[in-house]
Amino acid sequence: MTARPVKHSLTLQGHRTSVSLEDAFWRAFRRMAAEDGKPLNALAAEIDADRDPEVGLASAIRVFVLERALAQSLKNDP
Repeated sequence: MTARPVKHSLTLQGHRTSVSLEDAFWRAFRRMAAEDGKPLNALAAEIDADRDPEVGLASAIRVFVLERALAQSLKNDP
C-alpha cells in the first residue's frame, strides 16, 4: 500500500479529468462502484454533480468513501 496519491483519469460528462487518491481510497471506491453495479466513471459523475463547487473532486470522493464505509460499519455493528 502506498500513502502517496496515485493519479488516474476519469471521464465525466464526456470530459477527461485526473483525480489523485491514495491507493486505499481507489480500492474502496472501485469496490463501492462494483457493489452498486456502476462503472467507476458513473459513480464519480454522481459525486461530481452533488459536490459543493468549492470542494475538489478528489476530496469529495474521499468523503463519499469514508461516509459510506462508516455507514456500512454502523449497519454491521450489533
